[in-house]
Amino acid sequence: MMALPIICAIALNVLTKPAAEGINITGARIFFTVPMPLQNLPVTEAQVNSLAVVIAIFFFCLFMTHGINKGMKLTRFYIAEWAVEKVDSMVNENMGEYFKGYSPFVISIMLLSAFSSLLSLFGLFPPTSDINIIGGWAALVFFLITYYKMKCGPLYYLKGFTEPIVLLAPINIISEFATPVSMSFRHYGNVLSGTVISTLLAFFLGSASAKVLGSLPGFLANFPIFQVGIPAVLSLYFDLFSSLLQAFIFSMLTMLNVSGAFPMEEYFKRKEKKQKKKAKAK
Repeated sequence: MMALPIICAIALNVLTKPAAEGINITGARIFFTVPMPLQNLPVTEAQVNSLAVVIAIFFFCLFMTHGINKGMKLTRFYIAEWAVEKVDSMVNENMGEYFKGYSPFVISIMLLSAFSSLLSLFGLFPPTSDINIIGGWAALVFFLITYYKMKCGPLYYLKGFTEPIVLLAPINIISEFATPVSMSFRHYGNVLSGTVISTLLAFFLGSASAKVLGSLPGFLANFPIFQVGIPAVLSLYFDLFSSLLQAFIFSMLTMLNVSGAFPMEEYFKRKEKKQKKKAKAK
């Protein structure tokens, strides 16, 4: 069941992708468009593949935890327990005890980002190469940042734009919206650049093979000698290492930005004052 969504995405890609020659670097293909009142909604390859990743992760989690309460001692249970402990420890170190409930959210972003980027290993369009997908994640993080900044009230939130001096208010407002933009473009740019570099290099190696072996007789003239091994080594970096690294970086930025936006000391001071006022009123 874990592999079924990915297999369906591969089948859809094979059946609908048009044949192309030479270098072909395009964005996510649009499968169909849903009419909407304000603006039509295009259903793209990135959305379909992202949904396939979500379903695959869901069944992966079910597999890792199925029967864990029955007293059985299986390797996957120990792996799941180790992963949960590591994520809890990471969240506690970077966000503090107050945000200990954020572990599921952080691991969800990490898995979604990593698995989405790793789809390129199967010849599929990685959703992380679409700025709309990454922008959606960054917008969710921006909502959480704003929510925790307003924990002390709207006036305290607006007052923060005037610090340290009022003249810096325009710059503070710009930096407020620059956070989700920088998060999305950093992740999107790294994944997309890896895809572009791998495609260009594969085309160059194919052309170099044809130039060097083109004068040989028979099948030797078409043998892509320079495309053997080198693209695989690049794939280990761009498709595997870089994908996992970007997933970790995006998760770390999420934790640091959300926890850093929360004025914890001021929040508990205001909370304590309110409790004292309620006690006096009683």
